[in-house]
Amino acid sequence: MYSKEEKLSLLSEMVEFAKVDKELKEQEYNFILAVAAQLQITKEEIDALVEKEAEKKSLQPESQRILQFHRLILLMNVDQETSQVEIHKIKEIGLHMGLRTEAIDTVLEKMHDYPNKVIPPKELITIFTRFYN
Repeated sequence: MYSKEEKLSLLSEMVEFAKVDKELKEQEYNFILAVAAQLQITKEEIDALVEKEAEKKSLQPESQRILQFHRLILLMNVDQETSQVEIHKIKEIGLHMGLRTEAIDTVLEKMHDYPNKVIPPKELITIFTRFYN
């Protein structure tokens, strides 16, 4: 399970990613609030992260990094508008997490095969497993 600092770090990363196109849209904010609720983080704490990002914490093990990457993919597609800036940024984040370039590119390609670009977790795991074995 995540520590409080790890939770705030991953939510801060989500907020910063949502703001990559210079605005935090209502759908993105609501999605982040939903994730925060699952992690037992309050709306007030999220609002504080919108103003000032939390200290970055590296997620371990790799399964947690893949889960965070999936959250970012969902966040990117929540408003049904995906810009090249978002694609570039999510690739950068994935690489910084230590995820394989081939897996990241495959996820970004395969998401278009699913309604609302919501790639199922099982498919995501299959993709990452293929490139890590």
